Amino acid sequence: MDLFKALTGKNPVEFEQAAKILVDTPDIELFKKLVKQDDFLFDFIKSNVAKRIANACNKQNYINLLSFFDYHSQSYDSLVANILYEYGGEDLLPEIKKFFLSGNNSNKAYALKFLSLLSKEKLDDILPAVREAAMSDDGAVSNNAIEVLSAVNDSISKENAIKRLKSKDEFEQYNAVKFLVTYGAKDTLPSIIDVMKKSSLSENIAAEIPFLVELETMFAQDFDLAVLILCNIVNAIPEILQPSAVIDYNLLEIFENLYYENLTSSSALLLRMAKEKFESLEENEEYLFDCDKNTKDEISNINKFFRGVNVNKLNSLLYDELYEESDFVFFAVDYINDIEELETLLDSSNQTLLLKVLSVLKEKNALNDEHKKQALSHITSEDIKRIVEVL
Repeated sequence: MDLFKALTGKNPVEFEQAAKILVDTPDIELFKKLVKQDDFLFDFIKSNVAKRIANACNKQNYINLLSFFDYHSQSYDSLVANILYEYGGEDLLPEIKKFFLSGNNSNKAYALKFLSLLSKEKLDDILPAVREAAMSDDGAVSNNAIEVLSAVNDSISKENAIKRLKSKDEFEQYNAVKFLVTYGAKDTLPSIIDVMKKSSLSENIAAEIPFLVELETMFAQDFDLAVLILCNIVNAIPEILQPSAVIDYNLLEIFENLYYENLTSSSALLLRMAKEKFESLEENEEYLFDCDKNTKDEISNINKFFRGVNVNKLNSLLYDELYEESDFVFFAVDYINDIEELETLLDSSNQTLLLKVLSVLKEKNALNDEHKKQALSHITSEDIKRIVEVL
């Protein structure tokens, strides 16, 4: 019997037997193969496999799960930790600490998942090491360490992350955002938004925010802010975010709701951006080459929706965002065809916006010396001046 096929298959007799062999032996090679196939198995299959392994565990064999610690998988680390804690409880803590303090990254990730189930009092002696692990370059180690710190409400690590939001290093800021999102620090959302609006990594930061506060909640609390976050998310596909983000963020349902129920100048801009973005994705096969069928079908459905959208209606609303203080002005100028409307922004005090408007005018073959002269009268940055002069 092919144990891998049996374990991931549909035959109860076979998958129960395979799961029992996996745990009882323990069959390390089978688990290793399971982990290697992580990216190729559907989530529902991995969920089924996790349940089958759990059902095969008991008081006599649960300790064998420690043999799998060299092969980490986020699909199974919660399962492993929960089973170990269910049958072994705090008696396993000394051994788990050894895995965390002396093991490789895979060992650490599993150990941290187990530690997240314990009270702060049991972890006081290793919390400094957990805080250090939260800064690891290994994503699984970092995420699981942050889960531990969140579970014990560790104020020291949270305050350090909040301080890093104020760093002049944008990558340091972004890492702080990822920490706070994983930590679940919803009270830091206003600070994260401020960073997003000013950072050149705004798209990366926006992609994290819905994992801290759901978009549905964001729309109810601050409609335009939710739209701004989505503008950055759409802009990030596929260069920063995989096309599968359409499913992760439930974009089709959001687009339909905005168009039919909540069409404003800001949501019209988001829809205008999205229409162009997803048409481009479907037209260029290389973007979707590695995507699964669900992602391709969802993008196809999004494009079907946009084919029924009145583009002129969307465009007519964009002019309401054509002012310097608008959070959407940088996006809006890309879709404005009226040269005179673009020219009104050349008196802006925002030097980056001036450069953006001049670049758009050039793309439209409408840039002239008077435009540059007008803009340069408001520009003090030598770097931006040099760029303008060669446009």
